[in-house]
Order: sequence, then structure tokens, then C-alpha cells
Amino acid sequence: MKMLCLHGYRQSGQGFRTKTGAIRKVIKKRCEYVWVDAPHKIPESEDLGWWFSQGQTYDACASTKEDNGFGESLDSIAKVFSEQGPFDGILSFSQGACFAAILCCLKESGDARFQNFNFAIIAAGYRSRTEQQHQQFFKVPKIFFEKTQFDFYKDVKVSFPTLHIIGETDQVIAREMSDELATYFAEEKTTIVRHPDGHIIPTKGEPKAAILKFLDEQRA
Repeated sequence: MKMLCLHGYRQSGQGFRTKTGAIRKVIKKRCEYVWVDAPHKIPESEDLGWWFSQGQTYDACASTKEDNGFGESLDSIAKVFSEQGPFDGILSFSQGACFAAILCCLKESGDARFQNFNFAIIAAGYRSRTEQQHQQFFKVPKIFFEKTQFDFYKDVKVSFPTLHIIGETDQVIAREMSDELATYFAEEKTTIVRHPDGHIIPTKGEPKAAILKFLDEQRA
């Protein structure tokens, strides 16, 4: 299966590849990978980010009206889909997982740019705290009255398979943030695997078995 891989904040495609060496050994021959770089360099660093929450910094927990660079990242991933897709799935971590969740919502809402994938693995994911412009991704029109021009919205429910990997002691993305994100995904299509460790993608025990089972189900 062909996997698009979205790294976290202060990483890069190559850095994410290195950090996921253990999980790649677990998955072995099930997948081939496309490692992409976020388009924004973090100041005074060689690391990259998908967008910034204030100026050229990023805080996943902060409510903000800023999403500096988000549009460029969305365009860059749309280009990856166009030139290197289709993909079977997305493997994502931290800010990349937040981004992947938005891509899932865009696919669910019918955005033609992001239809060519079938599942997502979302590790240490969370709903973006960017107000208004990102919250719209998690809503879909419920009913529309032409005469009054009022829209009523309900929360989106992503209806294709996703695996959410949640660290019980994650000090970067709190468990509650990942749990909240999972509520936007249809329960019958959502697998949640928890592990006792922190801000990582685990490769042993129950999480390992759950990842392999999920991938095998997508290959069936």
C-alpha cells in the first residue's frame, strides 16, 4: 500500500522517516512510503512546520486567529496528491496528524483535491485550535433555507477507516485533545489504540498488534 507521510512540527520528511524506523520494521512489506516536507522553515532552525499559530511560532494548545502558512501547505499537499497520488492511506504524527485530520474532513465534504486516499493513521492527533477558518473544516451543512439565507451546521463524521494512536502520558498533545479529535470520526469506522508512553508512535505490544491488524484490514 502507498502511504503519504506527514511529519510533526520541528521535523522534516527525512526526520520523520528516521524517527519511524521501528514502525517501518514492524509494517515491513505492507507499505511503500512518500515522505514530504512541510513548506515552512522554522526560524533559526533546519526544522519545518505546516503552519504557525502566531508569527513564526506554533503552539498546538493555543486558541488563535492566525494560521500563517496554512494555505501554502494545503496547496503543497494538493500538488503531492495530483503528482504522486493516488495513495492508499496517510501516516501522520502530531501537527502532521492535525493536518491529516483536516484532510480527512475535506475528503468527507467532497473536496476533489483530496479524494484519492482510503484511510488514515493519526498518531498524537488533535483538532486545530485555529478559530473560524479551521473550525469550518469540522462542520458540514445540516439544512439550508434559501429565503432566510441561514445555514445550520453539525459536526462532521468522517466515514472511512481511521486509526487513532493516543499516548496516555503524552506531555505535548494531551490525551484529552486526541480523544476530542476522535469524536469527529464515525465510531464504526474508527479504531483507537492507547499506549502508556508519551509523544511517540509505539511499536510493541498491543499498539503494534492493532497497527498491523488495521493495515491488514485495509489490504483485504
